[in-house]
Amino acid sequence: MILALDPLYLTNIGLAVVLIALLKVVLAFAIVLVAVLFMVWFERKVIADMQHRIGPNIAGPWGLFQTLADGLKLLMKEDLVPEHSNRFVFKLAPFLAIVPAFLTFAIIPIGGNFESKGGSVRIFGYDTYLQVADPPIGILLFLAMSSIAVYGVMLAGWSSGSKFPLLGSVRASAQMVSYEAALGLSVLAVILQTGSLSTHEMVADQAAGGFLGFIPNWNIIVTGFVPFLIFLIAGTAELNRPPFDLVEAEQELVGGFHTEYSSFRFAIFFLAEYLNTINMSAIIVTLFLGGPSGPVLIEGIDWAWGILWFLVKLFVFLFAFVWFRATLPRFRYDQLMDLGWKLLIPLSLGWFLFLAALNIGNDRGWNPGVVVGVTIVGGFAGGALLMAAIRTARTERISQEVDAHG
Repeated sequence: MILALDPLYLTNIGLAVVLIALLKVVLAFAIVLVAVLFMVWFERKVIADMQHRIGPNIAGPWGLFQTLADGLKLLMKEDLVPEHSNRFVFKLAPFLAIVPAFLTFAIIPIGGNFESKGGSVRIFGYDTYLQVADPPIGILLFLAMSSIAVYGVMLAGWSSGSKFPLLGSVRASAQMVSYEAALGLSVLAVILQTGSLSTHEMVADQAAGGFLGFIPNWNIIVTGFVPFLIFLIAGTAELNRPPFDLVEAEQELVGGFHTEYSSFRFAIFFLAEYLNTINMSAIIVTLFLGGPSGPVLIEGIDWAWGILWFLVKLFVFLFAFVWFRATLPRFRYDQLMDLGWKLLIPLSLGWFLFLAALNIGNDRGWNPGVVVGVTIVGGFAGGALLMAAIRTARTERISQEVDAHG
């Protein structure tokens, strides 16, 4: 389905429209900062409960001000710059990590009544969307920002003038490039089903209709669950969070790419990491779980229900990311690369071709059973060929190592 642009900009662009747009930007920035503070506290508390520890409990009620106190401490610490570093790049790198995170949050719809009003709300007499921007290429902007963010990590390690941060940044670039392909292919499955790149239109498409009258029309169901699972795994690797935190494996690389950073610049990397976690959770909710769409239980405050459903869905994935961190052991680096290149990328590509075949068959009136059977046989054949190639390469590598060592 094709919707219009944000209705706020379909009227005459006057001072009121500009002020509303600025208000949305300021509110989004404030929400992001508060959300990061909450996320850091929430992660500490959940992990402490899982490991039978107390966690933050002194600064403020339930330790809520502990994160704020840590931030103030970082701001007051001395800002150190290594003697042999590239000073300009060293100071620039943290901002290359945080700016893409803020821009990603701008395209996420966080509220609105998608069931009857197309997701628009009325603010000061103007209809608008509860998101900062809804560009026609919204989800491509997310992929672009996730690709750009690796430059901040890479340049931070390179500019430090130290070997350990450099090794951490090289790992980061290899890891993010590896999982970017699987992430993009899983997004393509959603684009194929919704027919749009706009995040707002993706939510509106999932809010329309449903299966059997009560099963939601969410993309996690429509795409067959596999793209969602791939996106969740690849997204965790993109975030450099456990069990994929090879970028900052303490026993090997001290603290990773930001080892030489202190004070405000370290705080920026810290902010970017947790903001990216919130963004990834929100993108998953938008792509696969209908975003803020949900039943309006009480009329008159329909805009509030969208925000509530969005926060409930978001909380589920924030908890999942913390759960991963508390329970899963870290992968070895070769396991990390094998999972991305040998499993996730082929699986996401194969599933995308499977969905494409179903759509083409549906448009042309082909027998669904024949289409599914042929694609399954083709998928198994491709998987068998891939496994044979991997086994052959492994055998040749072992034989070369044996010959080299006599």
